[in-house]
Amino acid sequence: MEKYTRKDIKRLNSKLGIIEFLSDEDTSVTKVLRDVNYEARLKLLQVELIHLQHWVDEYKKKIVIVFEGRDAAGKGGAIRRITEHLNPRQFKVVALPKPTSEEKGQWYFQRYINQLPREGEIVFFDRSWYNRAVVEPVNGFCTNTEYKIFMNQVNDFERMIIESGIMLLKFYFSISKDEQAKRFTDIISSPVKKWKYSAVDQKAMELWDEYTKYKELMFEKTNTEIAPWHIIKANRKGKARAEVIKRILDEIPYTPKDVAGIDYIIEKERDTK
Repeated sequence: MEKYTRKDIKRLNSKLGIIEFLSDEDTSVTKVLRDVNYEARLKLLQVELIHLQHWVDEYKKKIVIVFEGRDAAGKGGAIRRITEHLNPRQFKVVALPKPTSEEKGQWYFQRYINQLPREGEIVFFDRSWYNRAVVEPVNGFCTNTEYKIFMNQVNDFERMIIESGIMLLKFYFSISKDEQAKRFTDIISSPVKKWKYSAVDQKAMELWDEYTKYKELMFEKTNTEIAPWHIIKANRKGKARAEVIKRILDEIPYTPKDVAGIDYIIEKERDTK
């Protein structure tokens, strides 16, 4: 018979634990406990993010965090959990629509420059200028010349923004083809999520190999010493969210930082998720 600690029982009887039991008739005590323990660990990481944001504000830092990855890889969900308890006046999430006719006539990077952070601000890009490295060439949204110009300029662009005092972090969420198919099925069948299923998503599965080709070219060209890519294995959403927060906390030299506490939380996450 499974033994539970007092802490386990307290968490099972919490509001979150009860909601977990009621929301899924096929659930089990083990699954509910795993989920509430995950939420408890995630909350501790989110507290560290608040410390980080205070440091950014106090020392007038400027930070850009780029989220890239295949469609349905979980980029938006990760950003929501990262920003859930942050001060909304000190960060912004940028998810730009397709460029206007005026923007198409501008230098490609111009619309992204307009979104860069002021002092004391963190900017999260839910897709970024790297649209031109993968999504646009795969789907025929740019010419081969435009693609080549971008690839020739992107490293210099990133070097310039870093030298101007902006800290840049780049994350790529990686999922398997089977997992992407499963998530698309879930999205299509959900009355509150199906709006997310775009025309680009509809072709993502048949263009899988093309996405892979351009993704690998992107890594080969833009995984630089000053702006490296951090690959997040995202088949498990919870694990991916905890991992990306850990990477952010590791990479940004904010103080005070509970290094031992962060490492312990992630180690427990690896053991259970």
